[in-house]
Amino acid sequence: MPKKKASSKSSVRKLPKTECCVSKSKCGRCPLRMLKEGTLPEGYTVKKRKLVTVDGKKVTKKKLAKAA
Repeated sequence: MPKKKASSKSSVRKLPKTECCVSKSKCGRCPLRMLKEGTLPEGYTVKKRKLVTVDGKKVTKKKLAKAA
């Protein structure tokens, strides 16, 4: 029997990457795309294709995981 996956995918939020990969098609976790769509976590923005906090500090993956 195949295993069933969790059906509550809507509650799981995708975290943005810390830096844009400059892909033409814009991947699903691109911070630029997420900023445009409004799905970026509260308190974050993008400057020079890098994810930063609103006050301009660098973002680590550990801090980002706590925010979302």
